[in-house]
Amino acid sequence: MKTPLQITFRDIEHSDVLEAHIREKAEKLETFFEPIMSCRVVVDMPHQHKQQGKFFNVRIDIGVPGSEIMVNRDQHEDVYVALRDGFDAAKRQLEDYARRLHREVKTHDTEYIGEVARLFPDEGYGFIQRADGDELYFNGDSLVNITLNQLSEGDAVQFIEDLSADRPQAKRVSVGHHHLPE
Repeated sequence: MKTPLQITFRDIEHSDVLEAHIREKAEKLETFFEPIMSCRVVVDMPHQHKQQGKFFNVRIDIGVPGSEIMVNRDQHEDVYVALRDGFDAAKRQLEDYARRLHREVKTHDTEYIGEVARLFPDEGYGFIQRADGDELYFNGDSLVNITLNQLSEGDAVQFIEDLSADRPQAKRVSVGHHHLPE
């Protein structure tokens, strides 16, 4: 691991096996974000009443350029489960941080407005004309809250474009009460 790793055990006995497990989990974090500048893992077992059993806390502090990611997983009976949950949360936070850095924020599909240009209900498909005059194919499986037999040519519809096919297609087609721009 390239990242300086500091592991601290508090109120529990040091375990080489547990330390190796933590090192392995910390190494995997570098596959989700690089460079990680520092990583501190604290595993402790606060004093509990005898009736409550033993619970472990895991705290992970990760230094990244311009920020610090902190994860705190409290009160789990199994130290390995507490570590798994803590490192899973750290992984998610690192991925979110990387997206923000690269401005890869999740975006919603753009909805377009068009009108039904041609229908072939017996064959299970039709075409929508966009405002720019281009036509997009759609099939009955792409319809939301309506069937192909309930549509008519000229109906205003909302849809998203799917660019994963050979050519653009309309998906999530729903009837709208919108007017096309003139």
